[in-house]
Amino acid sequence: MSGRLPDGVVLTAAGIVKSYRRGVWPVRRAVLVLRGVDVELAEGEVVGLVGENGSGKSTLMRILVGELAPDAGTIARGGRIGYCPQDPVVYERLTCDEHFELFGRAYSLPGHAEQTTRAEIYERLGFGRYAATRADRLSGGTLAKLNLGLALLADPEVLLLDEPYAGFDFDTYLKFWDLVAERRRAGRSVLIVSHFVTDAERFDRIVHLRDGKAVEG
Repeated sequence: MSGRLPDGVVLTAAGIVKSYRRGVWPVRRAVLVLRGVDVELAEGEVVGLVGENGSGKSTLMRILVGELAPDAGTIARGGRIGYCPQDPVVYERLTCDEHFELFGRAYSLPGHAEQTTRAEIYERLGFGRYAATRADRLSGGTLAKLNLGLALLADPEVLLLDEPYAGFDFDTYLKFWDLVAERRRAGRSVLIVSHFVTDAERFDRIVHLRDGKAVEG
């Protein structure tokens, strides 16, 4: 699964293959979703990953972050990984503050560092007034902000975002891109999954998933 990274590269995947079993026995069949995908992410690069529904974007993202094992292929990761899944993984009974505290401990962040970063995320994404609100009482847009904030908490070298701005209002959408631009300037790398790209100029490269393969353009 793992391999060596070339200089200046923070994430690479080569020959990624993944299939799923579909149907009910005895007519179950294997459906090939990824057919040898190659992806590379360089330092300070913002890359968009686009494709139609069912093209395997989220599957590839889960493989890149290590949540899902491929059937074949190799992956090498450099530095810390921050992951924002398409469907937020939160605990309904925990508040936003409690989520940050929990994730801070998981990242082994010192308490003061977690608190400082948390306050900055609240300020930048504009949801500090919901700090003491339980996750099951948040609107979809605020839940998306929490989802992104948790991915940002440890200041990862590589940020993997799956449809991160779904549910954002336009103001938050612009704030999101400000954050991405800052990370690029700091040498951080970002891979963003989307159905389509409306602001192509914000990306360094666009990678399309077509027929189970990665095509640049």
